[in-house]
Amino acid sequence: MIRAVAALLLLALAATPAAAQVLPACLERPFPATCTPREQAATRDDWLAQRFATILPEAMRAHGVDMWIIVAREYVEDPVLSTMLNATSFHARRRTILVLHDPGPDQPIERLTVSRYGLADFFQSAWDPEQQPDQWARLGEIIAARNPAKIAVNVSPDSAFADGLTKSQYDGVLSAIPEAMRERVAPAHWLAINWLETRLPDEIAAYRAIVRLAHDLIAEGFSDAFITPGKTTADDVVWRFRARIAELGLSAWFHPSVDISRQGVDQPLDGASIIQPGDLLWTDFGITYFGLNTDTQQMAYVLREGETDAPAGLRAGLKAANDVQDALTSSFQLGDSGNAILARARGKAIAQGLSPSIYSHPIGYHGHGAGASIGFWDNQNPDPRGEYPLRANTAWSIELSATQSVPEWGDQQIAFKVEEDAFFDGTRVDYLDGRQTRFHLIGARR
Repeated sequence: MIRAVAALLLLALAATPAAAQVLPACLERPFPATCTPREQAATRDDWLAQRFATILPEAMRAHGVDMWIIVAREYVEDPVLSTMLNATSFHARRRTILVLHDPGPDQPIERLTVSRYGLADFFQSAWDPEQQPDQWARLGEIIAARNPAKIAVNVSPDSAFADGLTKSQYDGVLSAIPEAMRERVAPAHWLAINWLETRLPDEIAAYRAIVRLAHDLIAEGFSDAFITPGKTTADDVVWRFRARIAELGLSAWFHPSVDISRQGVDQPLDGASIIQPGDLLWTDFGITYFGLNTDTQQMAYVLREGETDAPAGLRAGLKAANDVQDALTSSFQLGDSGNAILARARGKAIAQGLSPSIYSHPIGYHGHGAGASIGFWDNQNPDPRGEYPLRANTAWSIELSATQSVPEWGDQQIAFKVEEDAFFDGTRVDYLDGRQTRFHLIGARR
């Protein structure tokens, strides 16, 4: 079934023609300058208008959906609804009902809100409580008047991204639909995923600058400005990252991690462990900016007295991780499942004598985004979550590791963990701001 749907979807939602990408001027400012909330809001609302005009009708028509009903209550957010609100409407209020109706080819999607509060210019208000006090009854009137053949709602046993409709709100929707039309209700599973995973050209232009900012923050953190060997702990770096993110008006979508790999120590160190010369440092770091998320893992080496670079064995480990990245990105193929891509990539890496572990995922509105998963750190075999097909115009977190012995450390086995954000245009994978091929070096000023 998934394959059949995927085939139809790829015909209707193939890579869009190349389009000019518009980068907000504020994102051209040099690090560490950031865009103001007002600048971000204007850009995000422009993106939303573009998405409603292009991505939404393409997705609804590809799936034969005539009406998409999205419902959320205050503090019980739906993953899709939150991405359709204008930049100054942060959350659902009381009960927010969105109705997206396709009146037919060559006509724009009708966007209505059956809610007490309006939503800027994106959704036309369709409920006057003075005239019809019952919100569900008003929804039923709208449905009956438009007589949709297929009504999609966000319920899914397979994906949290398409499962935002709570039981009580699902019951409310069904009660509103005329009884003769209730058999037309269907899960919005694929529709929700396609809406969430597809990126506009303008979003990708901005994404490159956003990932560059994340890279700059990691480089700043993994430097002599943040770290004094023999004094600074792993937790000190973590909390300096958090403070720096807050200073710049950004958000962290997860708490950063910093680990220390040390010669003669079997397991990575963290927390109160003090960073010493000769240590290999690793961070997992992600920010949210313009509503888009980054997810990056990079490494640093703390130079010993007299060293100007990391030992050759450590450099070879990073190179091995880069080789696994190449095996994965060269295995992307439009329409293939995440499981098929995983198997192909692992085969290439193992044939090169590498020891790979691949656990990559989509990224965008959510850090672990909607779409196909390509392996899991605890499962390198096919997985039901990896059966979704790969689509064009999607962003990816290329996350993986290569385990390598380090001769200078007595052949100690080290997992070289890397993660970089990228874009798949339907043909090739392009890193949004390059990737790490050399360690950040700490102590070079000594």
